[in-house]
Amino acid sequence: MKVGLFIPCYVDQFYPNAAIATLQLLEKLGVDVSYPKNQTCCGQPMANSGFAHLTGGCDKLFTENFKHFDYIVAPSGSCVLHIKEHLHSDEYADEAASIREKVYELSSFLTDILQVESLPARFPFKVGVHQSCHGQRGLYLSQMSELVAPGFSKPGKLLNMVEGIDIVPLNRPDECCGFGGTFCVAEEAVSVKMGKDRVEDHLSHGAEFITGVDMSCLMHMEGLLRRQGSKVKVIHIAEILNSYK
Repeated sequence: MKVGLFIPCYVDQFYPNAAIATLQLLEKLGVDVSYPKNQTCCGQPMANSGFAHLTGGCDKLFTENFKHFDYIVAPSGSCVLHIKEHLHSDEYADEAASIREKVYELSSFLTDILQVESLPARFPFKVGVHQSCHGQRGLYLSQMSELVAPGFSKPGKLLNMVEGIDIVPLNRPDECCGFGGTFCVAEEAVSVKMGKDRVEDHLSHGAEFITGVDMSCLMHMEGLLRRQGSKVKVIHIAEILNSYK
């Protein structure tokens, strides 16, 4: 199995530890991973702003970078959903279609493809889990609370394999944090209020860390935590799953 590691631009620039943890975790699990060094933005910010028709260069480069891999894995639900829904290439139409089917967010790849049942990880802290909207409602990583259906959570299943972790309950387990990509720029006041409400849910239950599958959501909440002078930290799920005993 040959896996291409897709690292979103904001992870590369601001949270490289999440990228490193993703690589190390996959290698621990015996996956042959390669990182195409000339990869750039997948085009999601432009598409979110209504300019998906201008992402042709991003689509072509992404297809060229990842068309030869068996799977593509990224530590970001939102970027993976963008690729699944929007990647097109006139020059590599068949390859682009194939990529849309074999690109995976990390926790989904671990549960659905590798079918991981145990992890040699330890993280003895109280952790709140944020269910990002793109992952939950686009990639179906966890069940939506408004549905009358059996609950499930792929990130939650993996976190429960970690020794010593204490996952705190939340009043609203799948509420949006308010980030929403360009939404936080266009509607900053609404975004901030939503973020404060989301952070308070974690704080009120004693979380020491907030984790999730999208660093973008965690980055939004991290900014609010810092402005409040909170000692609570954000951490990508890959860093917890990769933590050593």
